[in-house]
Amino acid sequence: MNAGEPKKAKPRRRLYQKSAAAFRWLHIYLSMLGFTALMFFALTGITLNHPTWFGGSEQVIDDLSGELSPGLLVDEVNQLEVAETLRERHGLKGHVKEFESDEFECMLVFKGPGYAADVFIDRDSGKYSLTVTSSNAVAIMNDLHKGRDSGAAWNALVIDGSAILMALMSLSGFGLLFYLKKRRVAGVMTAVAGTIAMVVAWIILVP
Repeated sequence: MNAGEPKKAKPRRRLYQKSAAAFRWLHIYLSMLGFTALMFFALTGITLNHPTWFGGSEQVIDDLSGELSPGLLVDEVNQLEVAETLRERHGLKGHVKEFESDEFECMLVFKGPGYAADVFIDRDSGKYSLTVTSSNAVAIMNDLHKGRDSGAAWNALVIDGSAILMALMSLSGFGLLFYLKKRRVAGVMTAVAGTIAMVVAWIILVP
């Protein structure tokens, strides 16, 4: 029986080595794949918390005016043509967040990260007033961080995808810890301490 024990140990040893290598590979390449996303959401977390530090609260407001063909506004308002005419004429960005009309007036709002354009149109004359509010790159990145007016594709693919990627990075790093015998206990205790610190901060600091 003793002679057979080393033979049984070898397959287990190979499995251990292969699984350790797999965790290392997974953690390294998940980290590299998520590096830019992790840095983006980490840095914009700071700019969101302190918008005045980096000018994220600064805005530029432009007031414009013009006139549309009244034919676009009679009876059933051609919303798509109205929106695209204004977009082309003034280089408006974002998507149409709102479009409302009554018998006297039409109102539409273009929204994008760090950007808004509000249009009020008189249906009888076709004359309109347009207010464009734009922000700097920091404000745009802050809105991208929050998924504000960024579109469903960005929110689903980038924000949700980055969250899943970061969770996998953390889990693969935690799993890799169990292959490091000398650091296993200290690493787990550090993770526990970090969790306790987060809970204590929540209890003490949050009103």
